[in-house]
Amino acid sequence: MKKTLIYVGLGVLAIAVLFAISKTYSSNKKEKKTFKTEQLIKNNIVNKVVATGKIIPEEEVEIKPQISGIISKIHLKEGAIVKKGDLIAQIRVVPNEQSLNNSRGRVSSANIQLTNAEVSFNRNKALYDKGVISRSEFEAIELTHNQAKQDLRNAQNDFQIIKRGSVGGGGANTNIRATVSGTILEIPVEEGDQVIESSNFGAGTTIAIIADMTKMIFEGQVDEAEVGKLKLGMELDITVGAIEGENFLAKLNFIAPKGLEENGAIQFKIEADLETDKESNVRANYSGNASIVIEKRDSVLSIREALLQYDKKTKKPYVEIEKEEG
Repeated sequence: MKKTLIYVGLGVLAIAVLFAISKTYSSNKKEKKTFKTEQLIKNNIVNKVVATGKIIPEEEVEIKPQISGIISKIHLKEGAIVKKGDLIAQIRVVPNEQSLNNSRGRVSSANIQLTNAEVSFNRNKALYDKGVISRSEFEAIELTHNQAKQDLRNAQNDFQIIKRGSVGGGGANTNIRATVSGTILEIPVEEGDQVIESSNFGAGTTIAIIADMTKMIFEGQVDEAEVGKLKLGMELDITVGAIEGENFLAKLNFIAPKGLEENGAIQFKIEADLETDKESNVRANYSGNASIVIEKRDSVLSIREALLQYDKKTKKPYVEIEKEEG
């Protein structure tokens, strides 16, 4: 019995020795795990804010009529370069029948008053020439006669304005002229369209939009997380999708004091003066992206951002460094 226990113990010991030898052999046979490493390099690091927007003229002027009517002739096309005072279009007046009838009645009434004033003036002039009435009495009658003449002229002028749109053949109100020099961006009306005059009760119909294309600005949107980093006077590097291979410089001149919500995010409007030359084929409403450099460091040690890792608890970034082989 005692011998049997000794044999069992020796057997177990032998098996353990064999297992240990096998484990050591397999671990020595296993290949070592290798890691890919990268070296630090010197680079220029730039922190940018990107704003999306469009290029538009600094000022756009809408040309509106001074009288209602129908467009009878359009003399220019979109894209035409105009000077202040150039004729753009003409309007044919379609008078309101009620206003025309009332004006015609005022002319008739002024005629009657003038006729009576002339009769009184002629009668009293003869009396004045004979010395029957005093000079002061005659001057009062003469004043009434002159006022009657002026009232008739005013009534006739009002009638002509209502009927034709202007007094005489000048057509000052019916001729639509450029109020500023520049390029016609848009003519939103066509010949035969009815237009409404600009007044205190309404803006009126826009006949043409004119802008100076030599003064362009970039208008864009910046996220609320980035707007606090911007300052007036910063330079913008603008790329335009429609013009390949050419960048434009601009200087920030406006940051909106109030943001607007768009698609659940607060966006702030910015504007920047664009530097262009005559050879640049920049058109209004070209879409573009502006890069604004917030910080810049030259020739600093750097690694690729993909190598950064973040601690799950502290959220601090770190990198793994090879200290020894393997």
